[in-house]
Amino acid sequence: MTTSNSPDVLERKASGAAVQTIPFNRPFMVGTELDHVREANRRLQLAGDGHFTSLCSEWLERRTGSRTALLTHSCTAALEMAAILADIGPGDEIVMPSYTFVSTANAFVLRGGLPVFVDIRPDTLNIDETKIEAAITERTRAIVVVHYAGVACEMDTVMAIAARHGLLVIEDAAQGAMASYRGRALGSIGQMGTLSFHETKNIMSGEGGALLVNDPTLAHRARLIREKGTNRTDFLQGKVDKYTWVDIGSSYLPGEMTAAFLWGQMQAADEITSRRLALWNVYHDAFQGLEASGHLRRPTVPAECTANAHMYYILLPDRAARPGFIDQLARRGINAVSHYVPLHSSPGGMRFSRAAAELPVTADLADRLVRLPLWIGLEDQQSRVIEAVHEILRQN
Repeated sequence: MTTSNSPDVLERKASGAAVQTIPFNRPFMVGTELDHVREANRRLQLAGDGHFTSLCSEWLERRTGSRTALLTHSCTAALEMAAILADIGPGDEIVMPSYTFVSTANAFVLRGGLPVFVDIRPDTLNIDETKIEAAITERTRAIVVVHYAGVACEMDTVMAIAARHGLLVIEDAAQGAMASYRGRALGSIGQMGTLSFHETKNIMSGEGGALLVNDPTLAHRARLIREKGTNRTDFLQGKVDKYTWVDIGSSYLPGEMTAAFLWGQMQAADEITSRRLALWNVYHDAFQGLEASGHLRRPTVPAECTANAHMYYILLPDRAARPGFIDQLARRGINAVSHYVPLHSSPGGMRFSRAAAELPVTADLADRLVRLPLWIGLEDQQSRVIEAVHEILRQN
């Protein structure tokens, strides 16, 4: 029974009535996850790289077209592996957007690298490919793109720039599972890509991630790094008679129960994506009029991109309006949130990185963006969110 002090209930003190809160996110379980966890326990192999880890890796390779997919305990871990594989060292520069999660930059800072931030596009909020080349110096080693909201960056241009300058391209596709660019899965286009299976993602295992290795020359070393710098995988495959320390690395494997849970989600990935896209489209259609009247701006998905409905955000016309807008939604029992503080303006960013130039689009849009609830099961309550957005914006 739900009570008034439940986290799913908001007290409306003005009227004395309790209104059910619509959370920003609610993890969706397909129903088979715990069956697979029990099977993992029955097999008595709970450490990494067991039966379910293999199933998930093979699924990723098949669905993305990546040469090698290595499950990790987080997308952060996958990014750290990518930084090691890129041979990032002290003073090396990595071009990336500032509008991203801290792990995108931190993975390279941990190797002594220097993130160099460039601005984002006003339409997709992805890295502005026209700004990349001006940020490249003789110390640049890689370009890191972030596919924001599961919408692809302009990868043809990025790959051409990288080829001209002899740089690696690493895709932070944390939000990009089941999304694509010109028919190619996000994470499978650059030399490396990373995915997240955090509980806030479309396909999730609580915590979890994967490194997609698309350059075959990097695959063997990736396995060494993932296994704490040892050649344990070679030993298990009978290639060496004992395993030992051969490279730097760390413990990046997920436990087998995490992989078992994830396998249930992967088997339902098409259904999950379809249901989320349906919710995304309801929002998009409902807000067309508000966009036409200048009350908000809707997300943009270029024709060459197939999105996965990871999130639905709106951009308010005035940054000063956001705190009050979010507060008014909260008063109506709707939990909407902002997103990243741009890294270049954060304390860590000012200490460990630099901006290649002014980042006016990043600074502007970061202060105007509001993410609305989007999760499977919202269908019966989505109209409440839509009505509230209309009511609040039209009265201002």
